[in-house]
Amino acid sequence: MPLTTIDPKAALVVVDLQQAIVGIGVPGTAEVLDRSARLATAFRAAGHTVVLVNVDASPAGRSDANPAGGGMRMTQDQLAFAPELDRQDSDLVVTKHTRGAFHATALERNLAERGVTQVFVTGIATGSGVEETAREAYARGLNVVVVTDAVADRDRDVHDFVLTRVLPRFTETTTTDEVLAALG
Repeated sequence: MPLTTIDPKAALVVVDLQQAIVGIGVPGTAEVLDRSARLATAFRAAGHTVVLVNVDASPAGRSDANPAGGGMRMTQDQLAFAPELDRQDSDLVVTKHTRGAFHATALERNLAERGVTQVFVTGIATGSGVEETAREAYARGLNVVVVTDAVADRDRDVHDFVLTRVLPRFTETTTTDEVLAALG
């Protein structure tokens, strides 16, 4: 679906493009990094907010993927954002402890203080942090756009299903080139 508009107060939310995540070999990581970096530069130049999100821990509950339960913690090196993102002092930095960037963080308040009504989401992983952050933003009344060629997941089937069947129910989907053209 083509992008309808960019709200006057928009934000780019870049999910989990930190050293611990970009180093695990998710297919398409290099392209996601490149496109997210280009979008961050364009959002900053247009006077929009850029939010860099990293994940420091996982919930301690048991799951099929983690039957023993127990959370994990990251080192400072693992938390560091990929240098391609060119972190700026004006960027908001959010450290999350669950899949979504809004739960138990100050992101909602920080975006509201800036008058943000629309978020563009990029990052890794499509079926995890990206999807959950998009859901949380939508639940908070924000207009949500997922940049489909700036997200990736290690499981291609999950990636494709989330992009084609799940996200279009509550987000707009578009490409990096369409966003860059709209930012003009």
